[in-house]
Amino acid sequence: MVNLVAICMLFGCILLDGSDAVSFSSKLVHRFSDEAKERWISKSGNVSVADSWPKKNSVEYLELLLSNDWKRQKTRVKLQSNNNSSRNQLLFPSEGSQTHFFGNQFYWLHYTWIDIGTPNVSFLVALDAGSNLLWVPCQCIQCAPLSASYYTSLDRNLSEYDPSSSSSSKNVSCSHPLCKSRSSCKSLKDPCPYIADYSTEDTSSSGYLVDDILHLASFSKHAPQSSVQSSVIIGCGRKQTGSYLDGAAPDGVMGLGLGDVSVPSLLAKAGLIQNSFSICFDENDSGSVFFGDQGPATQQSTSFLPIGEKYDAYFVGVESYCIGNSCLTQSGFQALVDSGASFTFLPTEIYAEVVVKFDKLVSSKRISLQGNSWKYCYNASSEEMLKVPDMRLIFSKNQSFVVRNHIFSFPENEGFTVFCLTVMSTDGDYGIIGQNFMMGHRIVFDRENLKLAWSHSK
Repeated sequence: MVNLVAICMLFGCILLDGSDAVSFSSKLVHRFSDEAKERWISKSGNVSVADSWPKKNSVEYLELLLSNDWKRQKTRVKLQSNNNSSRNQLLFPSEGSQTHFFGNQFYWLHYTWIDIGTPNVSFLVALDAGSNLLWVPCQCIQCAPLSASYYTSLDRNLSEYDPSSSSSSKNVSCSHPLCKSRSSCKSLKDPCPYIADYSTEDTSSSGYLVDDILHLASFSKHAPQSSVQSSVIIGCGRKQTGSYLDGAAPDGVMGLGLGDVSVPSLLAKAGLIQNSFSICFDENDSGSVFFGDQGPATQQSTSFLPIGEKYDAYFVGVESYCIGNSCLTQSGFQALVDSGASFTFLPTEIYAEVVVKFDKLVSSKRISLQGNSWKYCYNASSEEMLKVPDMRLIFSKNQSFVVRNHIFSFPENEGFTVFCLTVMSTDGDYGIIGQNFMMGHRIVFDRENLKLAWSHSK
């Protein structure tokens, strides 16, 4: 048999032919040993190799070994990066990760600009973790006004989508696996219809589904920023009702829920991101959204709760509600984490305990404001404003969520401020953690590990 002698370049080996052997063997020879030097000279016939060969344990010798280590580490990182770069990247809308807040004119929701189709068309969509579908006004029968002149907060017109004008659009037929309204179809070849009903009374969007390109940008530690295009399901919203005709999401909604049709679900299924995303709402009325973000290692977290046996929405279990330095007894409840809700709602019994405790701790004079839905409002001096009690939510394993935006305030007279507790009551069995409680936090919806995580936004 052939004898193979291996000259190892630290870990890599060069196999050289031998002879007169009766079994297969492999000999390890250090890359800078005398034996390796003799074999290089014998193989190449170049005697000058001996002059450049590093002396053992010299500075040059050690530097060469260290240099090789660095090369190997870079190679390993590069290989890992190539294998995992798509799933480890963060994606955000091509127009930027920034979110926008316009106050009451746009129903106190947070929005971001996205680009859809070929050529790309821009839309200002509301970010809604409580729903699944991305829909935009399209071939309108009944839509909100889209002219910037109708909205004092906008400096450009809103858009209307037309699938026939996009070369990348494709019909989603009733036979498509993501078509949930198949029973309404006359034929499986028909466009898949949709009706999206929302919790706000008489508010809905309806139309049909299309498949088109969502334009994104990527950010990764191991690669420069680049553009990414992903196929997503889009609702061609032909008819809107209720709040969608009165200022709420006039240019569409991006559903971020756990459903198969949501943008995070489709991006993760395509292998573009980790199955997670983050939203950050800052106190300065801006923020960011990143797809694939799993948050820092120092963040706190709590598990999502199933509805029955399924995880259909971002439900969490609050174990206790704390005001000031103490927590209310028997104040646990389940809550839906919903970025599409402007404010936070508590089950009736919990709400009653919270407002009584809060009112007891506030030293300011309680007042009544006409035309105001908030029942607990106060006229406070600058000194009294410093004493407004804090609020915290306690989750399992004593994970603490500090509420940073539970009041809304506005100057009334010199030296005095009117503020209201922006917590509402709901008749439902569960509460809703809305945007006001999320303010000041980096909220991570870790769908891969079925948990909600949070950390203080910088």
